[in-house]
Amino acid sequence: MKDTTYVGDPFPHRWNPKTRIPDLESVDRPREKLLARGASVLTDAELLAVLLGSGSRRSSVLDLSMQILAALEGDLTRAEPESLLEVDGVGNAKACQVAAAMELGRRHLLKQRAIIRDAQDALPYLAAIRNERQEHFVCLSLNGAHEVLATRTVTVGLLDSNQVHPREVFADPITDRAACILCAHNHPSGTLQASPEDLAITERLSKAGEVLGIRLLDHLIVAADGFLSMKESGMM
Repeated sequence: MKDTTYVGDPFPHRWNPKTRIPDLESVDRPREKLLARGASVLTDAELLAVLLGSGSRRSSVLDLSMQILAALEGDLTRAEPESLLEVDGVGNAKACQVAAAMELGRRHLLKQRAIIRDAQDALPYLAAIRNERQEHFVCLSLNGAHEVLATRTVTVGLLDSNQVHPREVFADPITDRAACILCAHNHPSGTLQASPEDLAITERLSKAGEVLGIRLLDHLIVAADGFLSMKESGMM
């Protein structure tokens, strides 16, 4: 059986049928509690209630918050519009409020994520393939702030337009909810010139990204002694 016990019970009023804000003592109302004692003392349900601001016709804001947490199994990192809209009483506005708040938290509180501003910033993620004897095609998933969400090797072996297919390249970035990707592959020969196959792959990925809404930010060729950015070289 799945464990549904949460650290710091997110349902503080679980057994109390009176969850309307006016029915609570002033010191227990989420906004007043936050102002008096700070956000850290509020439960997840109370913080979510402050964020939502109001409930629905059927549920108070606290009840609605608890329903959202129950639907997400207590994991607010899963708070995406699609999952939130499945909760009765949550419309587009509330779903967007919660999703936007979670993304702001990720961007501004999790500063350990590296930001890719140019090709040079991506090189640390490609160090492992620069001396490989086989060609490795790597994809970095980036969010809207160009922070690295994940780095994956898509293919290993000879590189041609048939082996590197957009569906394999974009499958994981779609799951990551990436806003854009940066691709790279190594040239074991050491040459930093783009081949006709490299250009063809880049064009296919760029067009596929336009359809999917996940922009191809750049395609790098790396070798032991340097790198080539197709974007900075005007090839895309």
